[in-house]
Amino acid sequence: MNWRYRHTVLVLCMLAFFVTYFARLAISPLVPFIVDDFAISNTLIGVALTGMWLAYGVAQFPSGILADRYGEKTIILVAVGGTTVMSVLLALAPLYVVFALAAIALGGVAGLHYAVATTLLSKTFDNLGTAVGFHSLGGPLAGLVAPGMAAWVGVRFGWRPAVVLTVAVGLPIFVLFLVWIRPTEPARPDISLREGVDRDAIRTVLSRSTIAFPLLIAIAGTYAVQGLLSFFPAFLVAFHGYTPTTAGIAFSAFFVLRAGGQVALGRASDAYGRDLSLAVSMLAGASGIVLVLLGAWLPAMIAGIVLTGIGSSFFSALDPRFMDALSDAERGTAFGLVRTVYTVFGATGSFGVGLTADLFGWGVAFGTLSGLFSCATLGLVVNYVLGLGY
Repeated sequence: MNWRYRHTVLVLCMLAFFVTYFARLAISPLVPFIVDDFAISNTLIGVALTGMWLAYGVAQFPSGILADRYGEKTIILVAVGGTTVMSVLLALAPLYVVFALAAIALGGVAGLHYAVATTLLSKTFDNLGTAVGFHSLGGPLAGLVAPGMAAWVGVRFGWRPAVVLTVAVGLPIFVLFLVWIRPTEPARPDISLREGVDRDAIRTVLSRSTIAFPLLIAIAGTYAVQGLLSFFPAFLVAFHGYTPTTAGIAFSAFFVLRAGGQVALGRASDAYGRDLSLAVSMLAGASGIVLVLLGAWLPAMIAGIVLTGIGSSFFSALDPRFMDALSDAERGTAFGLVRTVYTVFGATGSFGVGLTADLFGWGVAFGTLSGLFSCATLGLVVNYVLGLGY
């Protein structure tokens, strides 16, 4: 393959996504240390993490409007640089309230990246599923590196130095993106945020069956993934008796499978259809969580991590499905809107799993995630079998 500028764009968008994901995932294996340090419950740490992911989701919609006004490069730089700065502020938090506010701010700046980068890639590549799959590798790669590194540093030096690890990856990638990516022309340089928020246009987009149906699938799947991202290491420690380091390694293994799943599902969605790829992914997630719950038997845990990783990879088939239903003119703002809706609702998975774990135990909390994946699978199957065309 001859290397072209578009490949540079793809790689650096992936690395930028890596930074925004690294900062958020570095927190998950540190949850037990943060809970002890601030003397709080799983519910309260779930509130902070839900706030972070909610802010991440809310930022998706205005990110599209801001990109239309200032250009994709500028917004992605703000996302990478802001994520790095907010990670430092998070580590310096003296009280839980300050920690929660810093986490929310971190989610907000990190959320500026994904929709903008996906829109940029849609202008650059014809095989969008493959491009999105590769771009989405940034998340799993961060999951491969961040939990193990954060757990190792957290055990030896405390959770605060572990959170600051984001600076080591954020600054170099910020500089690379600044130097190597050409300026991008704003699509609508005169638009304001108020003008971009057209209520009639929002209702029109969200009321389409080709948007509304996958949006429900996206919300269910994102809730489940958010619960896994926020509490999988803590679940392994509390439910199966793993050490924090071993749980961090298992979490990294989950992301190794998720990395492969992102690329495979993206390619499969281009070749065999979006819904078939989505259904396979959702079914794998439902089965995988059941096996993880039975993880006292090592083969079950290994198989569960494999399937759960594949189940959590559905975004590389889902986001191109949304793009297919949008016109070229809609892809900036409207895709940001769709991302905001399903990410905001899905972000409640952090709070929901934390609360359910406190009230009913980890088994019930993770069992609900398997149920959501199952409902999504059923919805896709019914849509296909009945030929509803949603």
